[in-house]
Amino acid sequence: MSAITVTQEQIDTTSRRAVEAAEQISRLLAEIHKVMVAQEHLVERLVMALLTDGHVLLEGVPGLAKTLAVRTLAACVSARFARIQFTPDLLPSDLIGSVVYNQHTAQFLVRHGPVFANLILADEINRAPAKVQSALLEAMQERQVTIGDETFPLPAPFVVLATQNPIEQEGTYPLPEAQVDRFMFKVLVTYPRRDDEVEIVRRMTAVEEPHAEAVVSPEFIQWAKQTVRQVYVDDRVLGYIVDLVAATRSSRRNQAVELVEYGASPRAAIWLAHAAKASAFLAGRGYVLPDDVKRVALDVLRHRIIITYEGEAEGVTSETVVSEVLERVKVP
Repeated sequence: MSAITVTQEQIDTTSRRAVEAAEQISRLLAEIHKVMVAQEHLVERLVMALLTDGHVLLEGVPGLAKTLAVRTLAACVSARFARIQFTPDLLPSDLIGSVVYNQHTAQFLVRHGPVFANLILADEINRAPAKVQSALLEAMQERQVTIGDETFPLPAPFVVLATQNPIEQEGTYPLPEAQVDRFMFKVLVTYPRRDDEVEIVRRMTAVEEPHAEAVVSPEFIQWAKQTVRQVYVDDRVLGYIVDLVAATRSSRRNQAVELVEYGASPRAAIWLAHAAKASAFLAGRGYVLPDDVKRVALDVLRHRIIITYEGEAEGVTSETVVSEVLERVKVP
């Protein structure tokens, strides 16, 4: 009985903190949308990643405000922003930094690279060779880099938002599936609706372009991150998360999953739980519902499922598999 009471107290405390944070989160979203038109899904996923130390892979054609969204988010949280344009001639030292020799002092000095920032925009990450991609992805996983014989921790928060262009394949180096798995979300950025596009043109051709101001501090983000981790997940919901992930790799009861070569890994279940906690927090709750899991499942799982050649030939996609799994797995 005491364990149940403590758990309920923890849930109530976390719920109160989530409600307290709601006002500042609302201000953050409102400030972002002073610049961004629509793209609510994209903005919400960026905020979720910020609250869970996750990384996001953005895929969409040029001109859909991917860079603008990241830059605006950084401005709203007073965070240091760095944009890295990935090119075929980029070197790992251009990313993480290097050791340089100072002739005046006759000493070797460490020069930090642009990866030492809070929000990193890795623009067109698939244009850089594997060695550079691996350097960034190692920093994403370990949250530290080694330059020379010294290891340096990266600042907190540290979130990488990488973009890739789906329409150009010449001169690109597609991310290996094992490296794509490092990203919490893969978000597909699509064209805006007509009314939204009219508003975009109106804002961006006005006398003064819109700009965002800092409305929350990095200290608040750190506090919110700790609160998100305290969001309660019942064992039945955890079981539901694991069942969803397992269904992508072990089921043979429907056509789509039969055409899966590799399903999602346990890392997918971990990020699915983190994302569901962030969803509950943004809704002002201190506990996760199955609906929170469903809301984030597609963005967490779509890049972790590999379809066979036969499946691709038949038009089966990872989105198809996730949709069927969500329909078939029993909700607690």
